[in-house]
Amino acid sequence: MASSKAGSNRPLSPHLQIYRPMLSMMMSIVHRITGAALYVGSILLVIWLVAAASGPSAFETIQSIYGSILGQLVLFCYTWALIHHGLGGVRHLIWDTGRGFDHQSRERLIKGGLIGSIALTVLIWVVVYATHGATG
Repeated sequence: MASSKAGSNRPLSPHLQIYRPMLSMMMSIVHRITGAALYVGSILLVIWLVAAASGPSAFETIQSIYGSILGQLVLFCYTWALIHHGLGGVRHLIWDTGRGFDHQSRERLIKGGLIGSIALTVLIWVVVYATHGATG
């Protein structure tokens, strides 16, 4: 086994502390996180569907949990994750055609996805609250 000397001038392997964070790198990480969050949100959706199929008592219990402030916050985040991940998929589909790789186009696609996901999430929730109210 080789011994390491203190103060050695050997180069370090590139890692996160070496690279300057770029928007495309950060959105790639967020895309992976939202993909994982969709698994959790899908489990919550299945719980809701099972409660609906189990009868009024179970459904009322789940509705009270999902209708709480914490439940609404989780559902809001799930909505954003779903939309953001979907728009990221559209961006990757565009890249699969060989388009959008120049710096300006890449930045425009990434910023558009981020702004679009936030705007669409807020729009969906405003429409739902305006048409159904906080309690449905």
